[in-house]
Amino acid sequence: MSDMIISINSDPNRNEFDTLLGSTIDELNVHAQKSSKKIATLMGRNLEPYVKDVMTDLAMGTPFENSIELIGGQKFPDIVAKKYYGIEVKTTTQNHWKTTGNSVLETTRVENIERIFMLFAKLAEPIEFRCRPYEDVLSEVVVTHSPRYLIDMNLGKGKTIFDKINMPYDTLRKKDNPIKPIVDYYKRKLKPGEELWWMDADNNSKASNIVIRIWNNLSLKEKQHLRNRAMVYFPELFGNSSTKFGRLAIWLTTREAVVCPNVRDLFSAGGQEECVIGKNVYKKVPRIFLNLFKSIPDITEIIMQTSASELSEYWEIKTSEKRKLFDWIDLVSESSKKTIGIQHLNIRQILNELVL
Repeated sequence: MSDMIISINSDPNRNEFDTLLGSTIDELNVHAQKSSKKIATLMGRNLEPYVKDVMTDLAMGTPFENSIELIGGQKFPDIVAKKYYGIEVKTTTQNHWKTTGNSVLETTRVENIERIFMLFAKLAEPIEFRCRPYEDVLSEVVVTHSPRYLIDMNLGKGKTIFDKINMPYDTLRKKDNPIKPIVDYYKRKLKPGEELWWMDADNNSKASNIVIRIWNNLSLKEKQHLRNRAMVYFPELFGNSSTKFGRLAIWLTTREAVVCPNVRDLFSAGGQEECVIGKNVYKKVPRIFLNLFKSIPDITEIIMQTSASELSEYWEIKTSEKRKLFDWIDLVSESSKKTIGIQHLNIRQILNELVL
């Protein structure tokens, strides 16, 4: 198993544990290929007992026989071996290897667990399991309701948050205030006009970024990506309601930590233009629809990479993995029906043409 990093150190039976982890991952990947439908249903909490059972079987005849325990509740990590090693199980239904991890504060860490590994299940086709030492896959710190690590199973050597703050994971986690070195690191990185937006452990904000930024300071690429995500999440932007920018403004600030003094300008600045789609030429197309048509490949990708449950939350309707693209087209074309000056555009037809 290529992802496992074997280190020669004083951890008890470390080589045997690395071997056990390696064979567990190999076995889980065999299961993923043979019965992917069954594995795909084992979201989150349901996967932990499954992994524990596989490990228990494979531990027979090793120093870890009869020592694999499933830890219930909100404890960290999920599975322990010989009351020394831990395995934290993460799942994603998206086709990538990143997710938000555990709290930096580790207040729920099981006592005496010294060495933790991240076992990550990607439940999108092709289903795959990977495992790496916990501290090797923590790339950044983000803020939900408290600072959490960002997990990246593809993270290169020397790229962890611990490399960035120049302090080993085991040193940081044992500090009385592990947040301080992280805050200091992000403070040093601030550009003029930026400030740290997250400071204390009781903050209940759902921001995903510690630094608050002004829209004008973002790169063109970042602006375009945020615009595209906005067009996916907030179909009301294509309507004519006086409050259509409200949810977007709140999302930009609380989720993306970006302050935009005039959200309307993101979509309406620049007037109308001619637009060619296939063999058709459309005159006087408002800027927001020009942006929409031009960005369809990226928008489609964002829809595909965002889970149906998350989209259901944004859209306030129930959608599914199969329906989500069509539901989005429905929502946009419904919103745009009352928009003045686009009666000559059949939005549904144009979007279907561009998407399919």
